[in-house]
Amino acid sequence: MLEYFAISAKLSPTTYNLRRKYLKGFFAWAVSEGIIPANPIDGLKARKTEGRIRHVPEDVLQKLLELPNRSTYAGLRDYALLLLSLDTGIRPGEALGLLPGDINLPSLEVRVRADIAKTRTSRTLPISQETAAAIRKLFSVRPEEWGNAPVFCSDKGKPLKENGWRQRLDKYKKRLGQDISPYDLRHAFALLYLRGGGDAFHLQRMMGHSDMEMTKHYLEFTKADLRETHSQASPLNRLLPKTHRARKIKT
Repeated sequence: MLEYFAISAKLSPTTYNLRRKYLKGFFAWAVSEGIIPANPIDGLKARKTEGRIRHVPEDVLQKLLELPNRSTYAGLRDYALLLLSLDTGIRPGEALGLLPGDINLPSLEVRVRADIAKTRTSRTLPISQETAAAIRKLFSVRPEEWGNAPVFCSDKGKPLKENGWRQRLDKYKKRLGQDISPYDLRHAFALLYLRGGGDAFHLQRMMGHSDMEMTKHYLEFTKADLRETHSQASPLNRLLPKTHRARKIKT
């Protein structure tokens, strides 16, 4: 059983933690019954999940995209990073670890290397023309001496940490009047992707989820949207006369 647990590196944090909980409970019982001397799961820590999914209204996201001052390097970098996050759902740490060679502007692709991917599995993300244009402009203002510095580096050509990116968003959120974090952008992408008709399996691959467990949380979040869409788009609205449709029961 421990061997089964040891090969769970590719499991999502949610699935891993759930199995850890069940196994820990089982071994706790075995310890209480004197079958084994100690619980072997005690030394295995729970994994950090991506946190609670937060909905960010579209009008707030639109206002956010208008805030960076693109006449400055920092503002242009922030704008390009916002576009990439909302265009692909890339994790903040993965985005900040991207190198110039990971960006293929002619092919409109971004490669997330295995060494920066949370799941340690590389993946390729498609990007829009708008995102590519912003990154292209960001490249054009980089000093040559920065060389292979990360794509979204500081104005000194040094790596930008996740906390630094969060602090940049903190400045924008004060002007927005709404709390927003780097991971909120990832969640916003997933929800808007599904609401726009995106496929859940494609979303899983783009988000870098090792299985569908985390992706299902986004599907659950959009169930109300699906019900509303169905009520408006159901073929029965055209096939059945209005007089034959079921009426809402009054209570």
